[in-house]
Amino acid sequence: MFGFRIIKKSKSGGARVGEIETPHGKIKTPVFMPVGTGGAVKAMTPEELVSLGAEIILSNTFHLHLRPGEEIVEKIGGLHKFMNWKQTILTDSGGFQVYSLATLNRITDEGVEFKSPINGEKRFISPEKSIEIQNKLGADIITVFDECSPYGESYESAKKSMERTYQWGVRSKLAHKKSEQALFGIVQGNFYKELRIESARKTVALDFPGYSIGGLSVGEPKDLMSEMLSVVTSELPEDKPRYLMGVGTPLDFLIAINLGVDMFDCVIPTRNARNGELLTMNGDINIKRAEFIMDERPVDETCDCYTCKNYSRAYLRHLFISKEILSSRLNTIHNLRFYFRFIEEIRNAILNDMWKEFFKNKLSVQ
Repeated sequence: MFGFRIIKKSKSGGARVGEIETPHGKIKTPVFMPVGTGGAVKAMTPEELVSLGAEIILSNTFHLHLRPGEEIVEKIGGLHKFMNWKQTILTDSGGFQVYSLATLNRITDEGVEFKSPINGEKRFISPEKSIEIQNKLGADIITVFDECSPYGESYESAKKSMERTYQWGVRSKLAHKKSEQALFGIVQGNFYKELRIESARKTVALDFPGYSIGGLSVGEPKDLMSEMLSVVTSELPEDKPRYLMGVGTPLDFLIAINLGVDMFDCVIPTRNARNGELLTMNGDINIKRAEFIMDERPVDETCDCYTCKNYSRAYLRHLFISKEILSSRLNTIHNLRFYFRFIEEIRNAILNDMWKEFFKNKLSVQ
């Protein structure tokens, strides 16, 4: 059971509020998905994630394939049971991680042969293998295997990667065996307008229940990302959810949502938390700085999270400097809540016909 409906569209721009229905519940969009790479969002329990506002999380096919292995997860009852997450899960295809984390041996039209970053063992992932892994993991939303070409790639190379992604999308759809899992197609094409248009049109023709946009926020200027995103969203059907993969920052959210994007995932809030970078509406705070030694204020006086209600900047600095595990937990609680609050404000602005003003005001302070 998978469905998507638009509840409200903004009077200016392409922003919209919607609802995605999956076997594990309904999701309000726009939505931010915390990244639970290996079956866990670092430092957080499932119950804490729900209390912060999470309705869906992302887990990574590549990492779960390497450890503990999809067969183990399947035998235990699937990813939801394995990690005690009762709400929606999306798994990416593992394509990006194959290219960015593994020692590559060979990329061919058949798939990717690589060495495991864990033990150096040779592995091979094809579109069919990626879908088989995701079928066994049992996520509600899964994605086709794709090839992400880097920023600065030549037109010829980018075209080859885009065409390969399309062919892998065809094969992924043919290999998909579980109707209860919604399979999203992926649009690639690097930063060439004609390749993005071709990829979007060919992918839409395959009629997926949702569409992912890959290969953005990989080092390009923001205006170029916005241009490519505008090109792609104008080609995607309005009645299907649009997922911008691996993006982003609050500024990214504003730009993409104004162009009609519905779904996001990013490691920024959790990774920054572990590095002592705390997010606020007035700019980031580096909690390591000596200026916070005697600071009795919360991270953000407007924040309703557990961390801000109970702990001072001075204490959070002490925990980080002392390398206490609690530092990662409290910082992550705050940063995730910051992201969820921001998305909630965006949804409310659209619902209350205030998007134009909200977008302009927030854009000026990012």
